[in-house]
Amino acid sequence: MISEQLQQIKSSLPEKVTLVAVSKTKPVEDLLEAYNTGQRIFGENKVQEMCDKHDLLPKDIEWHFIGHLQTNKVKYIAPFVALIHGVDSLKLLQEINKQGEKIKRVIPVLLQFYIAKEETKFGLSLAEAIEVLESKDAFHYCEIRGIMGMASFTENEDQVKAEFAQLKSHFDLIKSTYFKNDAFFSIVSMGMSGDYKLAIEEGSTMVRIGSSIFGSR
Repeated sequence: MISEQLQQIKSSLPEKVTLVAVSKTKPVEDLLEAYNTGQRIFGENKVQEMCDKHDLLPKDIEWHFIGHLQTNKVKYIAPFVALIHGVDSLKLLQEINKQGEKIKRVIPVLLQFYIAKEETKFGLSLAEAIEVLESKDAFHYCEIRGIMGMASFTENEDQVKAEFAQLKSHFDLIKSTYFKNDAFFSIVSMGMSGDYKLAIEEGSTMVRIGSSIFGSR
């Protein structure tokens, strides 16, 4: 079942779009089934769970941390995390840089933007992001690879598309201002099971899909 769903989704994605299989709360057996179908990028939102799965599963898996990350937990995932999606404060970026420096590893991150009309979501405003970016040269042990955001949970497709379009315009502005000659700044992580097709239309390069692969939680 998982392998069929996964193959179906993969074949529907444009070549330039990376699939993060959101495996949070799912047992190791489910991840192995996806792994054996060729999936190598998995997304988790709890530090302990991600560390446990990292210990048990093949070492060529790329682990993406997609949840709200507390500064005191960064040290546990710093040695192996492939991408931290949700950098939503300067304080968190400073901590990631500090932990990266301790182990001499550059940690890839995305800046998380607040684009939804819901108060439960985390993220930076454009002004806050610019403040972070103004000091980016001080961070030698984290690399800002792009941005991410979550649209409102609504049936209103126009609203969702508008929020994704806003995120893409933030990306374009930041790219041309701060990363013009940096090929590594290339990720627009937006779109989940319910809205990833709309996100791709608006310029997403990375989608985070869980329930459409693994079933509902």
